[in-house]
Amino acid sequence: MPLSNLYTITTLDQAPGQITGTVQIDAAHPVFEGHFPGSPVLPGVVQLEMVKAILSKTFGKELALKEMSTCKFLEVINPAETPELTIHIQYKGDELLDVNASGKMGEKTCFKVRASFRSII
Repeated sequence: MPLSNLYTITTLDQAPGQITGTVQIDAAHPVFEGHFPGSPVLPGVVQLEMVKAILSKTFGKELALKEMSTCKFLEVINPAETPELTIHIQYKGDELLDVNASGKMGEKTCFKVRASFRSII
């Protein structure tokens, strides 16, 4: 199932070495019919994809995950209850981006990841 239209990046703010993005999740998306019926949960892989999408949009280039050293999912994200996430990213590098990112639902941190992304040529 294509995941297009599952989420939309609504804001992007950038400072040196930092990006903050807001993401709106479509709770009515068909992916939640199977993950899980009656109790929707945003898949962890989609949360990681959101980090990559924010980076790609900020830098204007396609990126691929090169390596992930740490990934923790701390809270279940039910899009019916929490349709908006704030993703904070700290990064170093250019062609190879070393990234520390976290997703928040209000004040609650729902995921943390340390990874590196590379440009796709």
